[in-house]
Amino acid sequence: MLEYLATTSADHTAHTSASGAEEHHVEAIVAGVSFLTPGFFVALAMLVVFAIMLKARVPALIAKALDTRIAGIRQQLDEAAKLRTEAEALRDDYAKKAKEAAAEIIAMKDAAEHQAAEIVEKAKRDSAALIARRQAMAEEKIASAERAAIEQVRVRVAEVAAAAARELIAAKHGAEADSKLVDQSIAQL
Repeated sequence: MLEYLATTSADHTAHTSASGAEEHHVEAIVAGVSFLTPGFFVALAMLVVFAIMLKARVPALIAKALDTRIAGIRQQLDEAAKLRTEAEALRDDYAKKAKEAAAEIIAMKDAAEHQAAEIVEKAKRDSAALIARRQAMAEEKIASAERAAIEQVRVRVAEVAAAAARELIAAKHGAEADSKLVDQSIAQL
């Protein structure tokens, strides 16, 4: 870098002398390097800043900050890998639960269909038994009603026959026939 600065200052002095300007500077040149040029002072200032930075251990601080940042990033990557593993485990667990739920749904559906078929079959049997019981009850009621009607007819027929017999007896028998009939009845006893 110093060589660059020296050639730049040499070109500058050559340029000023070639242009015919009367201005002439005396520059301190050591080993072909001019020390009183602005470039020299900039280079010197940069070297001083670098020296101060090295003395204050700025590179170590920068390295430490970068190491801390790298450690933080590593920790985040490890945490992300852990979270990914947990997420994959959860996904697999939920997929397994979904398959189990689907199988359980199918089993419940089959059980419900079987139970519904049993209920329908039982309902058919119960309705057939109910119909048979009701039919038997109806037949029993009809038979009972027939018996009651026949009994009523018999009673009525007996009443009518007794009334007719009384009227006939009363019309055809007199007191003499009654006493003869009573005597016959007594004799038979």
